[in-house]
Amino acid sequence: MSQMKSKLVERKYLVTFILVTSLFSLWGFANDFTNPMVAAFRTVMELSNFKASMIQFAFYGGYATMAIPAALFIRKYSYKSGILVGLALYAAGAILAMPAAQVQSFVFFCLALYILTFGLAFLETTANPFILALGSKETSTRRLNMAQAFNPVGSLTGMAVASFLVLPNLLSDERDAAGKLTFAAKSVAEKASIRTHDLAAIRTPYVVIGLIVLAVFVVFLLKKMPKTEAEHQKEKGQTHSVKTTLRNLWRNSNYRFGVFSQFFYVGAQIMCWTFIIQYAERLGLSWAEAQMFNIGAMSLNLVGRFVGTYLMKYFNSRLMLASFAIGAMICTMGAILIDGMMGLYSLVLISLFMSIMFPSIYGIALENVETSDTTLGAAFLVMAILGGAVLTPLQGAIVDCGTIMNHPAVNVSFVLPLLCFLLIMIYGFRAHRNRQAMAE
Repeated sequence: MSQMKSKLVERKYLVTFILVTSLFSLWGFANDFTNPMVAAFRTVMELSNFKASMIQFAFYGGYATMAIPAALFIRKYSYKSGILVGLALYAAGAILAMPAAQVQSFVFFCLALYILTFGLAFLETTANPFILALGSKETSTRRLNMAQAFNPVGSLTGMAVASFLVLPNLLSDERDAAGKLTFAAKSVAEKASIRTHDLAAIRTPYVVIGLIVLAVFVVFLLKKMPKTEAEHQKEKGQTHSVKTTLRNLWRNSNYRFGVFSQFFYVGAQIMCWTFIIQYAERLGLSWAEAQMFNIGAMSLNLVGRFVGTYLMKYFNSRLMLASFAIGAMICTMGAILIDGMMGLYSLVLISLFMSIMFPSIYGIALENVETSDTTLGAAFLVMAILGGAVLTPLQGAIVDCGTIMNHPAVNVSFVLPLLCFLLIMIYGFRAHRNRQAMAE
């Protein structure tokens, strides 16, 4: 009942809330423009699914590398400083796609995305706890779900750019009458010409978003940000040492299991959104056609985020997390066992149930974390995005098998997300049980 009495966002924080929420769209664009590029790089650079998924290893590995340094930087300075550094690194990595395309180096592209995600690590380590701090603790998980609802807006924009401006114009996606790619059969000279064209098409959206991010940097540079409780405590010398914070976080089992769950959630999310292209491609769809199913998945994710945020006014967020995980497991079983379009529809529907998972795990994990420990606590939850880097290449290796026990390997590969959703379900029920025990 207290959640319904507390305002989601107080008037004094409204402008800051809107500005910080806009950042969620910016990293959503980068995430979901990059996912479908894995299939494009695989063909145009003549790579295996495993090697092409190194794009995801570089992308999400950047989070793991920079999350802790970002948290330590924010602890020393401020949330605003963290946002500015994040935007600068984001812009730099995006603009580096230009020389990467010029030299036609897959490794250079991976390096550019690695630097770009240094910026995203700063932004996520800053924006998520900042949103939690902009109001009462009772409404913090709902508030983060609301802010995170704008992440799919950026994701849909990234997918739309990929679907309508990039993938249909890639010459490497040319197919014969049977629907098979013809790129491998072309001459060396033809391949070189196609590669130059396609890498330029992939490069341009990165450069454009880099310039937009620079404009957002100027807006934040000029905007005065309100100080949070953690920043007031720092001014009074009431913050814990890093050693004490690490000890407190490790002793908090709800937080510790939350980081573990977040690792597997992000892995499941990236696997479902990356390999939907390969799943659809096996059914005879082109990349552009397959990407439309990705857009459908993200649209369901967006709807689920807004609906889920509303329902949290009336239902327990921990039980909702567990229930949504069960729904995701059922859909994943459909994607594994049904060989055909119904299996693809089941794969798309998973995104509806994934909608509330990231912000809910994030908010639940930080519920009982002391204010002065929140920044570093947030960093480990962002670092858990490493799940996308570790699990996606593993799924790519399974897909490369072709068939497993006479069943399409791309279908079988979704056993990995299935196991991830099982762990998330356990976390939701466990967090609910722990909260009940504390209330008693």
